[in-house]
Amino acid sequence: MPDYLDNGNNKMAIQQADKLLKKHKDLHCAKVLKAIGLQRTGKQDEAFSLAQEVTTLEPTDDNSLQALTILYREMHRPELVTKLYEAAVKKVPLSEEYHSHLFMAYARVGEYKKMQQAGMALYKIVPKNPYYFWSVMSLVMQAISAQDDKLAQTMFLPLAERMVEKMVREDKIEAEAEVQLYFMILERLGKCVEALEVIRGPLGEKLTSELQSRESKCMMLYRRLERWPECNALAHKLLLKNPDDWQFYPAYFDSLFQLLDRSWSPPEEGEHCPEGPVHHSVADVVRFVEERIKGEEGKESRSLRGPYLARLELIQRLRERGCPEESMLGEPLELMVQFFQRFGDKPCCITDLKIYLHLLSPDQHVQFINRLSDGVPLGQREGEVPAFPEDTKALQRHLCVCQLSRALGLHHALDPDGKLRLIAELKAHYRHGLKFGKNALKTELQFSDMYCLMAAHVYIDLWAETNDQSMAWRCLGLLQEGLSHSSSNAQFKLLLLLLYCRLGAFEPVVDLYSSLDAKHVQHDTIGFLLTRYAEPLGQFAAASQSCNFSLRFFHSNQKDTSEYIIQAYKYGAFEKIPEFIALRNRLNQSLHFAQVRTERMLLDLLLEADIVLSLEESVKAMSLCAEDDDVPWDTLRDNRDLTVFTNWDPKERQLSDDQRRQSLEEESVWLRIRSLTLRLVAALAALGHTASQQNSEINNENGVGDKTAVLSGLLTQLNHTLQTAAQLAEKHIKPPFLGPPSTRLAAALSGGSCQCQAAALQLAVHLQELETAGLDESSELQTQMCNSFKSLIVQLQEILNKCKGDLLEVKGSRLKIQPSFLENLIFFVETVTLVLWVSSYCAKILRPLKTSLQKKKKKKKETQTALPPVLCGFQELTASLQDLLAQTLEHIKAQEVAVTTLKLANLTLEGNTQEEAAFSKAAVDKVQSSYLRSLQEVGDLLRKRVETIKNLKI
Repeated sequence: MPDYLDNGNNKMAIQQADKLLKKHKDLHCAKVLKAIGLQRTGKQDEAFSLAQEVTTLEPTDDNSLQALTILYREMHRPELVTKLYEAAVKKVPLSEEYHSHLFMAYARVGEYKKMQQAGMALYKIVPKNPYYFWSVMSLVMQAISAQDDKLAQTMFLPLAERMVEKMVREDKIEAEAEVQLYFMILERLGKCVEALEVIRGPLGEKLTSELQSRESKCMMLYRRLERWPECNALAHKLLLKNPDDWQFYPAYFDSLFQLLDRSWSPPEEGEHCPEGPVHHSVADVVRFVEERIKGEEGKESRSLRGPYLARLELIQRLRERGCPEESMLGEPLELMVQFFQRFGDKPCCITDLKIYLHLLSPDQHVQFINRLSDGVPLGQREGEVPAFPEDTKALQRHLCVCQLSRALGLHHALDPDGKLRLIAELKAHYRHGLKFGKNALKTELQFSDMYCLMAAHVYIDLWAETNDQSMAWRCLGLLQEGLSHSSSNAQFKLLLLLLYCRLGAFEPVVDLYSSLDAKHVQHDTIGFLLTRYAEPLGQFAAASQSCNFSLRFFHSNQKDTSEYIIQAYKYGAFEKIPEFIALRNRLNQSLHFAQVRTERMLLDLLLEADIVLSLEESVKAMSLCAEDDDVPWDTLRDNRDLTVFTNWDPKERQLSDDQRRQSLEEESVWLRIRSLTLRLVAALAALGHTASQQNSEINNENGVGDKTAVLSGLLTQLNHTLQTAAQLAEKHIKPPFLGPPSTRLAAALSGGSCQCQAAALQLAVHLQELETAGLDESSELQTQMCNSFKSLIVQLQEILNKCKGDLLEVKGSRLKIQPSFLENLIFFVETVTLVLWVSSYCAKILRPLKTSLQKKKKKKKETQTALPPVLCGFQELTASLQDLLAQTLEHIKAQEVAVTTLKLANLTLEGNTQEEAAFSKAAVDKVQSSYLRSLQEVGDLLRKRVETIKNLKI
């Protein structure tokens, strides 16, 4: 039976369990295995009741307990596992295994106090060190999770410290993990002196698993205690051993300047400090760095980069402080040329030198690049054909010079013709370099890939500068060519993904993103590149899929983190446990998680509400509640990796801190608008639930008044947020092309869809007022509502007008696209859908009012009188909505025909070879196919919406 479950054959497992249970009614384990099968076939309720039958009998056999643990974990009910083992431990109080399972069950649900008790209970039964320290760590976790920091500092941590000290006194400390935990406790208590004694004493000798673990901890404590002489002496002692260990250079330099600022001088007699001699003058440090470099130059083996970079770092720091000793180290230009001569054939040379380029004055830039170029061994130039490198080392040197030229802004300074010549040269170098990677494996990158990527960046510069879309097509073609030779180059894929999205084509992006094979936390850090565009470009099916990608990761993280914590306890990696907790919090508070959750629910409603199920049923199925705001606004974290694209632009062209802040502000405001819209729809659905059985006399008793209050309150919040958004949109600074993509905020405001949605939802509040007042007493309100109906249609027509125009057209031999038409079309679809939901609620309210009006007429035997204005107005609204949707469908149909029949064969991309043209043509085809799919999906959805209008008769 377990074999069937392992192989995913759940039905067979259930059958086998039933056979067994016929013979042995009370076979606990068979019942639980059957429950697992039922759970996995979607019969949760049956599975749960079967599991509870066994649980209430408090089983103590290992098989049943293990099987129930698996089942409850799959049901996401880890708290039930604790009850299981609590019962088992009571029945078998001396079982080491059950006690340790109970401890781990508490760990899964974060019951730290109970973990502490369970750990001590275990230690009493089996006095093993790990169990004792499980209990100590649980105290530390109580301190970390305590709301009150005072409680942590005065109760939990001191108690943990006393528990460890007892073991130290009794000489029972055995493992490195125990010393690490002691250090963690002292550090959190701020007892740095005591921690230092532990690290430097005999206990510190146990810290062996990490290289230089003791030294790194000492250094950290010296810095915290501001013991700069010790910090300096230890750093220079460690750098003597390994002059390439960069982590100690910053400490060495920081301590020097701290000592200078404090005018520190060594004692007249004895050692400078416990760590040895101190370098307390600039001259000492300069001499030390120069000696390290001399040591490298005299070596036969390859030089280390550390000392050479340390010299540049020291120049930078001395220059910041205005120290004249800077000149003792030499001229930065010369030093960087020397560095290039030694290390130019290493790929890291560019990242090393890029940090120090600002040490050059602007008039030295060209001279610097010329000097570097002189040091690149290239073959002979033949006419127009550039000189190429003969081997991969020369290629790497040449590539480094190109990258540094771009980082100094020399590429950007060229005119458009100069940029085109540069692209031609970079492409020639790229294609020439492919010969060095002929025998490379499929997963390996080509040596010359960076030339291709840089040429793509120059195309993007030209596109931004000249607004000539042909540059985008040529850039796409070049990247597709690059990918054909280097199929696992993530940078090519990321840039293609960005370009296709900017051109309004989402279809090719899905495969590109999945081929990136994003792992674990990357779904949070780069997932925004995908989820930002799917729905706004009209690819609803792909949007659902991309949201699921992200959400699956976030939900599994909850479960996975508990497992990591348990493993950390088992193997004594105590210092990792707070890190796992911090990771879990970081992901739960992720801006991206909140966005995807909100967008996913809005998308589901857009695709299904009032088509598959009614709006009320859809909202209920999602367990959506208007009163609940599940976004942690105060602790939202921006986990996006905004440096994921390789970028050689000079600093002034890169993403600034202001732009990062602005991007986060814009993302938060847009999320607030979307989140409030979702909650308003839930509030509308809640009104709809009670619309039919209401009477104005008992209005407030059945909670409808409260629900109207919720709707009004949320509307006030939405209108306030829209005002903030409008101010934000006014001061919008466009981020660089490789920066974060803008949200949909500006387009939503300028297109009018946000304002139209807010106006539609305001109608729901008026409807409540109308229902309370009745038709006879509400002429003013009815006039106001009729005006709202007319205004909604005018607003919708304006949004629709912004979608009209050709998505794709060929002018002469040039291809012109307008992706904004597609984004506007989606805004129209979202807005008209919301108006339809409000109209549906409208119909529910007006039908009974109209019926009671007709009954009154019959009683009074009145002849035909005019219908109340609100009923006429509503009939006009539904007719106008039908007309609007018909217009939209006609427009979509026309666009589909235009896109399908477009003869892209006539398209010429000047300056392209035949092979290049083939790659560009393939990219254009992908865009064309994507537009078609988007139009078809939007058309299908609107045709279903046309059906819902037919149900709005009153």
